[in-house]
Amino acid sequence: MGYDIYESLGISREVYEYGEAVIARLRERFSEIDATAEYNQLKVLKGMQEHQVSEACLLGTTGYGYNDLGRDTLEQVYASVFHTEDALVRPQITCGTHALALALMSNLRPGDELLSPVGKPYDTLEEVIGIRPSRGSLAEYGVTYAQVDLLPDGSFDYEGIRRSINARTRLVTIQRSKGYQTRPTLSVSRIGELIAFIKEIKPDVICMVDNCYGEFVETIEPSDVGADMVVGSLIKNPGGGLAPIGGYIAGKKECVENAACRLTSPGLGKEVGASLGALGAFYQGFFLAPTVTAGSLKGAVFAANIYEHLGYPVVPDGRESRHDIIQAVTFGCPEGVIAFCEGIQAAAPVDSHVTPEPWDMPGYDAQVIMAAGAFVSGSSIELSADGPIKPPYAVYFQGGLTWQHAKFGILRSLQSLVDKRLVTAEAVTKAREKVKDSGL
Repeated sequence: MGYDIYESLGISREVYEYGEAVIARLRERFSEIDATAEYNQLKVLKGMQEHQVSEACLLGTTGYGYNDLGRDTLEQVYASVFHTEDALVRPQITCGTHALALALMSNLRPGDELLSPVGKPYDTLEEVIGIRPSRGSLAEYGVTYAQVDLLPDGSFDYEGIRRSINARTRLVTIQRSKGYQTRPTLSVSRIGELIAFIKEIKPDVICMVDNCYGEFVETIEPSDVGADMVVGSLIKNPGGGLAPIGGYIAGKKECVENAACRLTSPGLGKEVGASLGALGAFYQGFFLAPTVTAGSLKGAVFAANIYEHLGYPVVPDGRESRHDIIQAVTFGCPEGVIAFCEGIQAAAPVDSHVTPEPWDMPGYDAQVIMAAGAFVSGSSIELSADGPIKPPYAVYFQGGLTWQHAKFGILRSLQSLVDKRLVTAEAVTKAREKVKDSGL
């Protein structure tokens, strides 16, 4: 194919050749990602076949949504794939934060305590919990909150966790991904070790895992290692880029039914909730999710190696195992974050002509810049990047419906930094030679 098409899209030869040098060293890593995708693809297929997904399942309902065959079957498929007793998969769940809030508010009661043993949760959950006062928070309903930070090396503070678990501890929330932090993402095996430790101290505590950005990255999910609930968004990994909205909660039957009664109404639960024509996209997106996630993973690994060899701190680094699709790059200045996001936006198939700017987003304590020219608004399984405009000035890159698009997006982000003279062409050439010499 050669350089010509990249040149026509604004990529300099130095940036292109650097990218090709990095890719040449990632063949084995990409092969491992493809093997995981193959396993997960067959896992989803098996779930669909076992529950006899039919053409009728794709049609959907309106109104009350009684006896919605497609909705009920899809929830059986999710429960099968995640190896749980039940699942709630609905277009009425508006986003990942809503899914998490729903799981928390439906399974906690006044006087209970919520514990996070992995440090501060994602910014938008602060108002859900009441860390930052907000109307309707858990704190307003008499639910208290305790937090145990990770140790400086990223490991669990087991003694601190033991001290924090008490008679009122009802639910433990474990955030798999890093959020707007530069800590390591938690592997499924590490999550399993943490859950086992907690259950040994208090067997009846509910362990919930925020699984956003982690689905299908490994061949097992947190529900395979003891999680009572796994929660996520359909406009991230499991929607495969096709789901136009929605979220899921998969887990113990009682936990899921509690969530359903909170989503709809006590006495109605899962029996109502029309699927409104979304089911075809939900099914097909879930079917495609393992391979779409693989493309995003390749993009994340590529980004880590591109920026690491230019001297920027990255989490995870270019060689670490991956447990979600997010790649953090720390620039140390707002200009770097903004230039990176401008490059991602310029690489988009939708709204590539607009310029992202930092703004006061609801739910955040600092201005946030978001780049996402997506077919589904806000879909972060599509090529996207975002970050708060505050120290350490890190950007969080994720998505790409195809590896090829993720690759171009990263090259375009670097080109934006070069064009703004935040990175020199000489530095790019030097990094390319370092890659060739080191073999990554």
